Amino acid sequence: MISTMLRASLRTGAAGSALAIGLLALPAAAQTTTPTNDPTALQAPAPAEAQDQEIVVTGSILRTTARETPSPVTVLTAESFEQRGITTTQDAIQQLTSNNGPALTNSFTANGAFGAGASAVSLRGLSTSSTLVLFDGLRAAYYPLSDDGTRNFVDLNTIPDDIVERVEVLRDGASSSYGADAIAGVVNIITKREYKGVGGRAEAGISERGDAANYRLSLTAGTGDLSENGYNAYISGFYFRSEGVMNRERGYPYNTDDLRGVCNDGLCGPNNVLNGLNAAGGFRNGGFSLNTSNFYVQPVDPSNTTTLGRFQKLNPNLACDRGSAYNLTAAELLGSSNLNAPTTVCSQDVTQEFGNITPNIERFGGSARGTFQVGDNAEAYAMVNFQQSTVNYTGLPATIRGNAPAGILFPQYSTAAGGGAFAAGSAALVLPVFVCATGVNCATAADRRLNPNNPFAGVGQLARIGGRLPDIQEYNETRSRVYRAALGINGTFSDDWNYSVNATAMHTDLRRSSSGYVYIANLLSSIATGSYNFVNPSQNSQAVRDFIAPDNITDSSSDLYQAEATIGRELFQLPGGPLQLGVGVAIRYEAIEAPSANPDTNGPTQRYFRLNAFGTEGNRTVYSAFAELNAPIFEQLDVNLSGRYDKYSSGQDAFSPKIGAKFTPIPQLAIRGTYSRGFRIPSFAEANALPTTGYVTIQPNTLPASFRAQYGAACATTPTSCPTYLTTYSLGQTTLASPDLEPEKSRSFTGGIILEPIRAITITVDYYNIKKTGAITSADNTPAIAAYYAGQAIPTGFNVIADAPDPNFPTALPRIAFVQSQLVNSDTIRSEGIDAAVTGRFNLADGVRFTTAATASYILDLSTTFADGTRQRYAGTLGNFNLTAGNGTPRWRASWQNTIDTDTFSVTGVANLFGGYDLSAEDQGDTAGDCGQNPGYVECHIAPYITVDGTATFKVNDKFNFYVNVLNILDDMPPLDPVTYGAHLYNAVQGGNGIIGRAYRAGVKFNL
Repeated sequence: MISTMLRASLRTGAAGSALAIGLLALPAAAQTTTPTNDPTALQAPAPAEAQDQEIVVTGSILRTTARETPSPVTVLTAESFEQRGITTTQDAIQQLTSNNGPALTNSFTANGAFGAGASAVSLRGLSTSSTLVLFDGLRAAYYPLSDDGTRNFVDLNTIPDDIVERVEVLRDGASSSYGADAIAGVVNIITKREYKGVGGRAEAGISERGDAANYRLSLTAGTGDLSENGYNAYISGFYFRSEGVMNRERGYPYNTDDLRGVCNDGLCGPNNVLNGLNAAGGFRNGGFSLNTSNFYVQPVDPSNTTTLGRFQKLNPNLACDRGSAYNLTAAELLGSSNLNAPTTVCSQDVTQEFGNITPNIERFGGSARGTFQVGDNAEAYAMVNFQQSTVNYTGLPATIRGNAPAGILFPQYSTAAGGGAFAAGSAALVLPVFVCATGVNCATAADRRLNPNNPFAGVGQLARIGGRLPDIQEYNETRSRVYRAALGINGTFSDDWNYSVNATAMHTDLRRSSSGYVYIANLLSSIATGSYNFVNPSQNSQAVRDFIAPDNITDSSSDLYQAEATIGRELFQLPGGPLQLGVGVAIRYEAIEAPSANPDTNGPTQRYFRLNAFGTEGNRTVYSAFAELNAPIFEQLDVNLSGRYDKYSSGQDAFSPKIGAKFTPIPQLAIRGTYSRGFRIPSFAEANALPTTGYVTIQPNTLPASFRAQYGAACATTPTSCPTYLTTYSLGQTTLASPDLEPEKSRSFTGGIILEPIRAITITVDYYNIKKTGAITSADNTPAIAAYYAGQAIPTGFNVIADAPDPNFPTALPRIAFVQSQLVNSDTIRSEGIDAAVTGRFNLADGVRFTTAATASYILDLSTTFADGTRQRYAGTLGNFNLTAGNGTPRWRASWQNTIDTDTFSVTGVANLFGGYDLSAEDQGDTAGDCGQNPGYVECHIAPYITVDGTATFKVNDKFNFYVNVLNILDDMPPLDPVTYGAHLYNAVQGGNGIIGRAYRAGVKFNL
């Protein structure tokens, strides 16, 4: 849907106080532009001097003067970005205090996110799919990939940063204006309406540690003056690059899997280094691992049922391909968990060698816009945009053992079952005695020969092999190309009718390129033919490597086409002003085609290890009609009514009403409130997706003691002593296609005050309360997991798939690999909280100004009530895992900015707070506050995280400004969090850019 806006003029007193949150910056570089007016607002063309006094407030289709919306709105200007040292619009949006745990950050991309290469905002903790993102009041195409494989969202990386005038954030339900997805709020990115002259910038930055380099170049040129010439046209282009950061480039413990130095109350962390040492200095209790980048083999009899010795290094003459060697003591070799261990193991720190903190990001693009006066009473515009964003990172050595991701026809394919080359009940591949050219029936083939990779072939024994391919490394890249065009006209006719007609089209091409992932069928073929040299991998040709791990390139796309027309007029005068009515109609087509990168339609082995099987496609057309009535009952009271009806070609429909009011009893005080109903349409990914698997980290202490006892008495009593099989455990949660879903319905209301005791100080406090019913979510799998470990029947609606057994404990009940279920409309989700802001502007001396602005959001409640009446509370904890992947729901988020500004320079300091949370999650079987997810070697409560940034801007002359940023001045690292998924030992949303540490950036901005 194409949105339309409420346009209000600035004035003193309470009316202007609604802008308090937006007054976060003072003017930076001089720039020859006029303030932006949203092209979809119902308005007559105004002279430039009048436009200078006006703003656009998101959320209405009516033109008003000297009045403000009853909904709370945050306004972020381009100047405020610069003063805060923020380089991109997506970064500015991620730093909103109302943005919370389910947000999708760029850093998460480097750790296996479903929405790889993208960034998305999540207002009110209600996930990326409940926040609507607009460009100039118009909807944007969804990113082709889905957050967690289920939620559609708009990628913030597609914003053309250098033509952004400001970002308006409507912190209220807005389905009555915009339709679906505007449950938690609306983020509207507004671009420049007019630009005159030639301007641009050049900047570069780097961290104090010499990495995380970033660069930005832009140039914009415009001509014409709307007020004098009747037209303006400009073009703009930019280039941006940010270099990735590896874990090894940061200090302890973010750079390692050895957590023995992380201690709390006498308990220190585990040594998760593969084949590492335990705290006492010996071989760790967890036993040896087959997941290192070194090959181990174990002799077994020809029937592959009886082991005939310990594992050993496949090539004892080679040093450890990765890591360092350790010789086990006689006592360690007798340990119950090490009965199959080799006498020499290789210690490998996977995070130290391969861990990524942030990916490489490169973006470039261009925009062009023309705006023209049409006669005396209309204004038309046309705009085109192109942008390419490339995100990439290098990952782990290639996997040759494990479970293939859940597919359509074969939900699990493991190295432990099937395929002939795998040993039943074993987690290791089996090397045959003979190999031959065809790889079929080699034991009787005429050209058979002893397998050169099997050191036991000469005595007729098979060899179980484990390890990672040290000569092949995983690499992932997403390249997104976005094409967008928009045009429209707005004006008046018959003196008192306002109209607006707009249309837009947007297309996204996404290419996912992955290399270094093992194709199962080719791996089996290479084993059967002996073509891959396991004994000395460095001797393999590139052709052999490419055969085992062929490149995977998958193209996806999304489309959006929309048109809207609105008309409005003043009906008659009320005591407080004119009664206004606006009506409109819209049509929208949206589609996604995102095929699976790893389908199994050709058979269980015709796919890759580790590449997710997610895929979806679909299209729908939406027809909408809407209306709004604004009634100034009397001078102190405005009442606003609006409603919208949306009908989907896929069979759903919804009516969304809203009422709002603002009461100003005295000029220093305004009271505002809204009540609305809205909806979120099931995403394409939710309704039509192929099976999608997301992973959550399982701590041994969360597994039943009776289950752990099978893995040794020490494991039962001391979870940190459990074997590697349990200490490096991720549970796959597989979501099946759910075509029968209904829209989520929402009810929300807000209430707040705007207080301006003196003209220099403005205070706002707003309360929000959102209730979603029929919420689409994964069913709580806790009962299914508990039933599996208790040996009971699995509840209806779930399918639990066991993992391959631990080779050291082949008769023990295996851990769970996957829990499968459909999405359901069964829950009620509540989000409740308070937003507050204080802004002050003071003249300290002649030509010296001081501005202070503090904003804060506090979550009172974020919870889910299930169909049986039980309730899970997530505020202040790691929950909801289904929405946040363990990023949690901190209650507090705040920002405080202080600026001193003169005619020649300005200095700004900003403190950002992201609240702490408890290491518990009720959707993981805990009670909120009981630290049920805490492994014990860190404190129960993750501390709040505060960073401080500084910026200085120097005005060289009227044409040039020079600026310097210092980010994370205190060089404070995020608090340790060993549970959150998506980053190593810290929360990717809470840690944000802070994990980079102290960083510097300098640039020059010019306007000629």
